Amino acid sequence: MQLNTLEDLRAGKLAGSRRLKLACGLSEFPPEIFALADTLEILDLSGNMLATLPDDLPRLNKLRILFCSDNRFTELPAVLGQCAELEMLGFKANRIRQVPAAALPARLRWLILTDNQLAELPPEIGRCSRLQKLMLAGNQLRSLPPEMANCTGLELLRIAANQLSALPDWLLSLPKLSWLAYAGNPFCQDSSVQSDVSPIHWDDLQVIHQLGEGASGVIHHAEWRSAEGAQPVALKLFKGAMTSDGLPLNEMNACITAGAHPHLIPVLGKLAAHPEAAHGLVMALIDSNFRNLAGPPSLDSCTRDVYPAEASFDLDAAIRIALGIASAAEHLHAQGITHGDLYAHNILHGADGQAMLGDFGAASFVPADDPLVAKALQRIEVRAFSCLLEELLAFSALDQDSIPQGDFLRGAVNREKVQKLKFLQADCGQENVSARPLFSEIVVVLGALMPG
Repeated sequence: MQLNTLEDLRAGKLAGSRRLKLACGLSEFPPEIFALADTLEILDLSGNMLATLPDDLPRLNKLRILFCSDNRFTELPAVLGQCAELEMLGFKANRIRQVPAAALPARLRWLILTDNQLAELPPEIGRCSRLQKLMLAGNQLRSLPPEMANCTGLELLRIAANQLSALPDWLLSLPKLSWLAYAGNPFCQDSSVQSDVSPIHWDDLQVIHQLGEGASGVIHHAEWRSAEGAQPVALKLFKGAMTSDGLPLNEMNACITAGAHPHLIPVLGKLAAHPEAAHGLVMALIDSNFRNLAGPPSLDSCTRDVYPAEASFDLDAAIRIALGIASAAEHLHAQGITHGDLYAHNILHGADGQAMLGDFGAASFVPADDPLVAKALQRIEVRAFSCLLEELLAFSALDQDSIPQGDFLRGAVNREKVQKLKFLQADCGQENVSARPLFSEIVVVLGALMPG
């Protein structure tokens, strides 16, 4: 979203704008914004010094999305609840201690309160029937209101790095919950690394160039010089700050504990002796021909990934991707880990359906010695897999034009495979959580659909 200037706003140069972004040290809400009342849908006032919003904010009658992260709010403004069209609120990294019931808009779909000082949520949050995405990592919550059991549309929940003593029973049976992160709470903070890796000294690494950057860290192309010789590697340096998913060190712990699997990016070692004491992991460098399967969700899609318009997969390649990811998820749960972010945008894929599951930023450890909770958590992740499978089917080349003329047998086989995949997808996504299959069962079904 393009950064605008207060000068342009005051000069009338932004008339008719649907989006507005101002970050210029504001301590008060600029009244000139109301000149856009008939068109403004997305307002981003992050990175200022605001502590209040005006009582007449509902004059912005088309406002759907409001970002006020990195400001000085100590309370979620009650006036927000009067904004008729407001669906998304982002108040990350403020000083918010209270969320008044009146502050919750009727149409609320996506609420971000990451990295604040919340000790509790109002029970009225249970009235937010349209809520799909709730991000609460990095607060001081000791419990969640039981009324949240009524949020039956909730799909993504981030409650990592709080003070929760347990996962509530109702949470494990929410019919659409798919992406859950809860690491760094007292009930799971004692989880230890199950398979350690060797330290790799900073002096044995030469950073070549940056490959990418995410919420939790920066990934570099580097060269590792060891006794066996020099080899190219990927070096992830963690930022250490709170992310929307939780604490980066929890991510590092989960990456190491996951161990080896053909569809997980191998961890070669843990960084040692960084000059600024930064934490890091040295991982295998994935072939540059691998690409992200999709892009992350947009403001409009909310919880669903965005695929490029030209996306298309051969049916057998789509099955191979699904099988690889299901196998990786089965392996993770066997190690007592939930991925928490099983999404196409966290999957790298290459030719013929090769696939690698990455990004452990939302990973959490399953509470020890509770097999019922472990299976419930796995079945939550199975719904995320259902969404992935639905997308792979939607973008697979299933039309008869893709089959050589006269190859009736292949056409019949493909149609049968599609029907079985659709049945599996529906089974994985059913609202009765306890009736969903486990990943071990999913792997068997998909394995039987692989070409001989």
